[in-house]
Amino acid sequence: MDWQSESPELWAFLASLHCGDILSGTVAAIEPFGVFVALDDGPAHPLFPGVGFIVIPELSWRHIDAPTDVVHVGQRVSCEFLQFDTYNAEARLSLRALEPDPLQAFADCTAVGQELRGTVEKVLPFGIIVGLGDGIAGLVPFREAPGRPAVSLVEDFEAREKVTVVITEIDLPTRRVLLSRPQVTGREGVVQGT
Repeated sequence: MDWQSESPELWAFLASLHCGDILSGTVAAIEPFGVFVALDDGPAHPLFPGVGFIVIPELSWRHIDAPTDVVHVGQRVSCEFLQFDTYNAEARLSLRALEPDPLQAFADCTAVGQELRGTVEKVLPFGIIVGLGDGIAGLVPFREAPGRPAVSLVEDFEAREKVTVVITEIDLPTRRVLLSRPQVTGREGVVQGT
């Protein structure tokens, strides 16, 4: 569809927006692939329930199971404008951009080598996912678990088990937290971080 000629008012509105603009509106529809927002200052969209659209990853910094974990139809929202989607003639928005990043807060108060207690969230063939609180989780790759053959590690951990881990890397650009198990030294009961 040639949005520029078919819907010039919509095209002009979207073309007037700048990355970083804060837009307000009402959640018009929730789909498994994202959320439509009827923008306060925007025209109606000829095909979609709203001119604004939020993809699932832009709803929250934390892992969510469904968009309804964050928003509901009729809810008022303020979002940051990310880009003009010229194919669908919609404003791509971010709800999470206006919220503090919990990973940044975690990185600000946590150091590599620091020991923490966490809860095993998932046991996977390549490692365990450990919840560290406030929606932050890290991976202990099985190659990092000392003194145990890789084949038996899956059976060594259970979901909801409390474990001690050491921070080995916090990578903000990739949003990755890597962990290891503490190394036990030759002296019984003494635990050192890596």
